[in-house]
Amino acid sequence: MLFHSSLRRELARSFLAMLVVLVTIVMTMILIRTLGQASRGRVDPSEVTLVMGYTVLGHLPTILTLSLFVAVVGTLSRLYRDSEMAVWFASGRGIGHFLRPMLSFAWPILLAVTLLALFAWPWSNARIEDLKDRFENRGDLERIAPGKFQESAGGRRVFFIDKDSPDAHTGSSVFIYASERGRDVVTSARTGHIEVRPQGRFLLLEHGQQVEYQKNSGQVKISDFSGYEIQVGEDQAQATQAAPPKSLSTRELLRDGSTAAQGELAWRFGLALAAVNLSLLAVLVSSSSPRAGRGAHLLLALMTFVVYYNLITLGQSWIVTGRYGLGQVLLLVHGGLFLAACAGLWWRHVGASLWLPHWRIWPLGRA
Repeated sequence: MLFHSSLRRELARSFLAMLVVLVTIVMTMILIRTLGQASRGRVDPSEVTLVMGYTVLGHLPTILTLSLFVAVVGTLSRLYRDSEMAVWFASGRGIGHFLRPMLSFAWPILLAVTLLALFAWPWSNARIEDLKDRFENRGDLERIAPGKFQESAGGRRVFFIDKDSPDAHTGSSVFIYASERGRDVVTSARTGHIEVRPQGRFLLLEHGQQVEYQKNSGQVKISDFSGYEIQVGEDQAQATQAAPPKSLSTRELLRDGSTAAQGELAWRFGLALAAVNLSLLAVLVSSSSPRAGRGAHLLLALMTFVVYYNLITLGQSWIVTGRYGLGQVLLLVHGGLFLAACAGLWWRHVGASLWLPHWRIWPLGRA
């Protein structure tokens, strides 16, 4: 039908416009956050773009779902506002007949959301964790840019070093400020180098001075040394930790029976199911108050989206705490909302068919 094709074109324009806006906003927010992590020594400054790209990829399911949801709400609101839906109802069709052109446009997006949630989300998180772990394992000294003050990964130390050697393990003019166990310690040395031991990485300082200030008593202790060592990194075996559930593949989570793995599966399946349910809820939200303005519809749509995603997060926490199982949460949250959306659409469809007057539109020029 001509109406179906024009409707799909309008949905495509609204979807692409919203997608560009959301991607721009998300990229800006992630860039600011990643730059902050790089300034605190948690991300390699040279890999900020990679971390940002992987993070945006991981958030694409949510971005696509919200873009589709807002596109459907905005398009239907425009049809109601311009009285095109009145003509649609007058021709004997209810709101349920609108689902066919909407779903014919939305199904590739729903498929993309499902694939991204099940495969791209864990892959991007695994890449980010790998970049961060690789940077963390370099040790505090190796992460310092020459001539700049750099905070350690734990936030308890501040380093300054002037590296005058191509070897990343050696430097000169070393300055270290540490705050721990109720004291502030300032250590400076002419030279320093990294030595790897079974216990971890150690910074060996030569020909320097240390100033120690006790916060409680106010005492100051100054000492000179010809050699001094500070641990600046854990050993590889000790630093290696189990991968978080969000970075594990969906197949690995299915084999893992822990509550954390089940909670992560609830999140991934929830992203795919939420895309379907929100597509149906978009039609229902738009038809709930046809006379309302576009701003009111968009505000109601955003509130619906936020509440739904909070329910997904709440369901995930229920599984992790052992309150409910994976199947129970999926049926309760997503199954319940699917039935509610279908019931609401059926009521609107039957109401339009039974109660709205069926006007006949006569062709032009006919008596």
